[in-house]
Amino acid sequence: MACKKLGFKSEVFHLDGQSWICSTGLPSDVVVEVGDTSFHLHKFPLLSRSRLLEKLIQDSSEQEKNEKLCVLHLHGIPGGAKAFLKVAKFCYGVKMELTARNVVSLRCASEYLQMNEDYGEGNLIAQTESFLVEVFGFWMDTFKALETCEDVLPWAEELHIVSRCIDSLSMKACADPTLLSWPVAGHSSTQSQDDAFAWNGIHASGAASKQCPLNEDWWYEDVSFLKQHIYRKLILAVSGRGMTPERIAGSLIFYAKKHLPLNGRQSNFEKRNGAVPGSTLPAASDADQRTLLEEIVAILPEQKGIIPTKFLLRLLKTSMILDASKSCRENLERRVGAQLDEAALEDILIPNMGHTVETLYDIDCIQRMVDHFMMADQDEIEPTSNELIDEGQLVGGSHSLTPLTIVANLVDGYLAEVAPDTNLKLTKFNALASAIPGYARPLDDGIYRAIDIYLKAHSWLTGSEREQLCRVMNCQKLSLEASTHAAQNERLPLRVIVQVLFFEQVRLRTSVAGWLFVSDNLDNSQSLSGNLVIEGTRADQLVTFDDMRDRVRSLEKECLNMKEDVDKLVKAKGSWNNMFKILGLRLKVKSCGPKSSSKIFSNGKVLHPSRKAVMNLEQHSACKKDH
Repeated sequence: MACKKLGFKSEVFHLDGQSWICSTGLPSDVVVEVGDTSFHLHKFPLLSRSRLLEKLIQDSSEQEKNEKLCVLHLHGIPGGAKAFLKVAKFCYGVKMELTARNVVSLRCASEYLQMNEDYGEGNLIAQTESFLVEVFGFWMDTFKALETCEDVLPWAEELHIVSRCIDSLSMKACADPTLLSWPVAGHSSTQSQDDAFAWNGIHASGAASKQCPLNEDWWYEDVSFLKQHIYRKLILAVSGRGMTPERIAGSLIFYAKKHLPLNGRQSNFEKRNGAVPGSTLPAASDADQRTLLEEIVAILPEQKGIIPTKFLLRLLKTSMILDASKSCRENLERRVGAQLDEAALEDILIPNMGHTVETLYDIDCIQRMVDHFMMADQDEIEPTSNELIDEGQLVGGSHSLTPLTIVANLVDGYLAEVAPDTNLKLTKFNALASAIPGYARPLDDGIYRAIDIYLKAHSWLTGSEREQLCRVMNCQKLSLEASTHAAQNERLPLRVIVQVLFFEQVRLRTSVAGWLFVSDNLDNSQSLSGNLVIEGTRADQLVTFDDMRDRVRSLEKECLNMKEDVDKLVKAKGSWNNMFKILGLRLKVKSCGPKSSSKIFSNGKVLHPSRKAVMNLEQHSACKKDH
C-alpha cells in the first residue's frame, strides 16, 4: 500500500479525556473545538500554515482583547476531529504518514483550512495532491481512497476526488487481464504493504512482479462494497470506456445478489480483507433496497440475452415485494418477454402481490410478458398451419419455430399449474391460451391437459362456457393417447368428443391409404422383377404382407370400436351423414385404386377402405403362394 511520511519531530500530543494537549513546554494560547473534542494548541504554528485559522485568530483576538485564551470553533471541518489532529501534527512538524485511508479527508480538510502555498512551501494541499496521484496508480489504494470519500461528501466531489478515483478504477477494470496479468490485492485476497503492485504489473520498488493471470470478473467482489451512487458512477464509467455488456452485466448481477433480497443473497457477509476490521454490509431498509433495485434495472445492458432470464424474473419478483415504481416493473417485464423462451416454468409462477388479490398467481403479468414476446418476434415468425384438407390428409408446416414452440409449451404448462385456482376467470384463461397462435403448437396435448384441469376445478361452468373454453384447442392435433382420453372425458362438451372421434377416424383412413399405397408399390416392383426374384426374397415379401394385413386388421378394429363409441354417445338411430351434418363436415373419400373405392349407403352403414384393403391383401398373398 502506498505511504508517504511527513514531519521529523517526535510525538508531542497526548489525550486527556476529550482534550488533546500539545506538550511543548509552552502554555497553550488557543483552543480549537471540533465536535466534542478540544485541542489545546499555540497560535503561531496554526496561523503560519492556514489562512482560515489566521483569520479566525485575528477576529477572535479583536473581540476578546482581555482574554488570554483564544477559542475557535471548527465544527464543519471535513473529517472531524480525527482529520484535524493530523492537520495539527502537520503544522507542528510532528512525524505522520499519509495513506490511502486518510489522504482524502486530509485533502478536504486542507482545502477547508486554506492551507495553500502562500502559507509555506510544501503545504498540506500540495502534499496531499501529490500523494493522491501516487495512490491512483494502485487498484486497491484507489479503491480504499474512494471508500473514504463517503465520509467527506460533498467536499470530495467538489475537489473531483471521486471522479478521479472512478476514472482510475474504470481504466484498470477495462484493461485486458490476459495481457496485463497484474496481481490485485482485493477484499477477497491478502497482501502485505511490501508486496504492493502498480496496476500495470510493475512492483513499486521496480522489481519484476510475479505474473498471476486474472479472470474478467476479478473486480466484481471489490466494487460490490461500494455505495450504490458511487457504484452506479463506476458502471457508467466502464460502459463509456467500451467494456463489453457481458462483463457489465456480470458485475451488476454480483452486486444485486449481495445487496438485494434475492435467492442468492447471503444473510451475513464475510469480513473484507484489507478493509476496516469487523466491517460488514449493513442490512438496508426497504426504501434503500427499492432505490437500489430501480437504479440497477435502469443501467442493465439492453442487449437481448445478456442478462439471464432467471435473474430478471427474480428481480421482477423483488420489485413486486418492494413495491418498486411502475416503470421499473414494466422494464423488467419487457426484458423477460423478449427472451421468454429461456424461462423455466417454476420461475414464471409469480405470486399475486396486488392489493386486491383475486388469483393465487399473477396471471396479468404473464399475459403482458407473452404479449411482449409475440411483439418482439413477430418479424421473425412465418406462420404455417396444420389443416384438414378435402381428402382428410394432415398437412404439416415445414418451418421449425423453436422459440415460439418453447413458449407455447411454457404457457400450456403454466395454464395447467394455475387452472386449479377457482378464482381464475374463464376470460383470463382464454386470453392467455389464445395469445399463442395455433401453429405454434405441434401438438395440443398441453393445452388439452390445462383445459381438463380447469374444467375439473370449475365444474359449475355452463355448456356454452365449456364450448368457448374448448375453442382454443385443435382436436385434430391431439396425440393418440390424448384423443383416447378425450373420447372418454365426460367433462368435455359432446360436440368436442364427436370431433375428436371424427378426426381420429380420418387419421385412421389416412393411415390405411398409406399402407395400400405401399402395397401397390411392392406389387408393381415384383411384376417388373419377374423370374429374377429369388425364393428368399419371396419369403421376405410374404412376411411383409402378413405384417401389413395384421396392421390393417388392427386399424379396422380400432375404427369399428370408435364407431360403436360414437353410436353410444349420440344415442341416435340416424346415419353417419346426419352426424357429419351436425359437425358441419362432409366426408369425401379418395379412392386408393381403381377397385378400392368406399361407399356410404343410405342405411348409414359404411364400407371402410380398411375392409377392401384386407381383401386385397389376402388375395394378393394367396396368389404369391400359388406361384
